[in-house]
Amino acid sequence: MELGDRKLRVLHAVIDDYINVGEPVGSRTIVKKYNLGVSSATVRNEMADLEEMGYLVQPHTSSGRIPSDKAYRLYVDQLMQTRVLTSSEANNIKALYAIKANQTEEIISQTAKILSDMTNYTSVVLKPQLSKVLIRRLQIIPLDDEFALLVVVTNSGIIRDAIVKIPAGIEKSELERISNMLTERFLNKSFIEIDTDIIPRLRDELAINRRIFNDVINIFTENLSNIDKKELYLYGTGNIFNFPEYHDLDKARSFLDLMDETEIIYDIVDGSRDTGVSVTIGSENKHPDMKDSSIVTATYYVGDRIIGTIGLIGPTRMEYSNVFSIIDYMGKALGHCLTRFLDKQINA
Repeated sequence: MELGDRKLRVLHAVIDDYINVGEPVGSRTIVKKYNLGVSSATVRNEMADLEEMGYLVQPHTSSGRIPSDKAYRLYVDQLMQTRVLTSSEANNIKALYAIKANQTEEIISQTAKILSDMTNYTSVVLKPQLSKVLIRRLQIIPLDDEFALLVVVTNSGIIRDAIVKIPAGIEKSELERISNMLTERFLNKSFIEIDTDIIPRLRDELAINRRIFNDVINIFTENLSNIDKKELYLYGTGNIFNFPEYHDLDKARSFLDLMDETEIIYDIVDGSRDTGVSVTIGSENKHPDMKDSSIVTATYYVGDRIIGTIGLIGPTRMEYSNVFSIIDYMGKALGHCLTRFLDKQINA
């Protein structure tokens, strides 16, 4: 390892203090607040060495030092201990997912809000692109005498669902028959493969009720128009003003302008995705307006298949230990919730 034990302990202390306080850290602060068992002069020498090695930066003459992106990478990979969520925090997350939701988009959008509220960072949840999935089943599930839930299940477990109006007096068995016929016709097709030229002929060919058929096809047509659209849920963009790094109005404006670029944010978060929890720190980001930010992402599953990514964006001075524990738990909780929802719709 490039660094000895004492340098690692000094660096760890500097990073912890800077994350907590947000001010450059001096040697006296380290000696006073952290029990390292060495003098202020020794700490000062170690900090000077760490600066030469690229782990610390002195923003102003006579000021303390702050961690570099290289230091944060070492911290995340080797020094950090991920905080364990308290039972109260875990129970609160479970309770939020226990709330009844009628559509998967409602569940996913709720995740973005919960993530931002719990961390005070900007949260991002990507919506999968329809052109990349194959249809496995269509199910029309009656909700009451007037409305039903149309559920489209794909090979990746991604669910597209919407409320459709049903004719008065239609039997559940008839809805099941229609569901089976539509499933047979669209099985293993992508949304992009559904030929709009043959759609008008399907109703008569399959003897499907006109109102239901029209509602179902309208939903497919709407999805076809957005086939390659990169969509996401974004929550808490204004939280950046809570951090001194963004008190510079030009920097804050650049960040907010970037958050309005949906496709760019989608690509940034999607590009940083890895199995489980991963982080892209500062200069590791390809977009210039993200050089002062870190992105922590987690994948979530339906069953045993990855279907999406959730993420948190904040300054490089991010509370990584806290963020890693929350986003990891949230990703797993979201996956369990969607899996239960999917099973319920298929077996209804």
